[in-house]
Amino acid sequence: MPDRIATTVDGRTLTLSHLDKVWWPETGYTKGQALDYYAKVAPVLLPHVAGRAASFIRLPDGVEGTTRFYAKHVPPGAPEWVSTIEVVGHEETRRQVDVDSLATLMWAANLAAIEIHVPQWGTDPDAHDRLVLDLDPGPGAGMAECREVALLARDVLAEDGLTCVVKTSGSKGLHLYAALKPTPEAATSAYAKALAQRLERERPELVVHRMAKNLRAGRVFVDWSQNASAKTTAAPYTLRAGPEPTVSAPVTWAEIDSAAELAFGPDEVLERVARDGDGFAPLLAARTTGRLP
Repeated sequence: MPDRIATTVDGRTLTLSHLDKVWWPETGYTKGQALDYYAKVAPVLLPHVAGRAASFIRLPDGVEGTTRFYAKHVPPGAPEWVSTIEVVGHEETRRQVDVDSLATLMWAANLAAIEIHVPQWGTDPDAHDRLVLDLDPGPGAGMAECREVALLARDVLAEDGLTCVVKTSGSKGLHLYAALKPTPEAATSAYAKALAQRLERERPELVVHRMAKNLRAGRVFVDWSQNASAKTTAAPYTLRAGPEPTVSAPVTWAEIDSAAELAFGPDEVLERVARDGDGFAPLLAARTTGRLP
């Protein structure tokens, strides 16, 4: 395969390079296959990242390479047609990529942006339109415990009038989301923390709301802090940079409430999307109605 291939995506000219480079040595999965996955999953991925300041985990030499960095700023040499969002932080004001088109997605993936992460807000860091809970099992706990906590959290959210959807982290945990009308960061974080504390009070042998490692053995850490404006979470349908190519994939509550396997590679995710559509579509439909109690 040639080192460089010129192509046109949505009317934009791109030069894709080193498509035969192996990014996941354990499976032989290549850069070209990763770009092909992103091109095919774009119709369901883009609605969940467009209009948000994207961050990327870039691994130019693949998941076992020594070069790995978390990229927030728009990289030098970015095409002028790449949309950006200005983010005003405590220490700096920066411009970040807005992955709002297939061309931008393919451009970023070609730069070895294996993972895409986005915040829980769009253009205003103090107007959160999503609540997220990151369920992270500690030593001695696993997906079975995460499933149980996810169901508990779903029921609490339902009591408060919030509809919850769930996806795999692409690693060992789960991510729960509920759509919100634009809500201040402080209110969103306070609600998420209170929910995590409630779950810990009701099931102290199963749940912990603090990050301290000495508290987490055999329990699931409900990471409510992901609702801070400065934090980002792996986007729905993003690849993850583990030993094998996995995806942070939406799953159904029926799958959570069963013993179904909850680890999916890119091909499996594309099959699921072709069969079932976007499992996170309810998150988009409800974002103008969800209200914290």
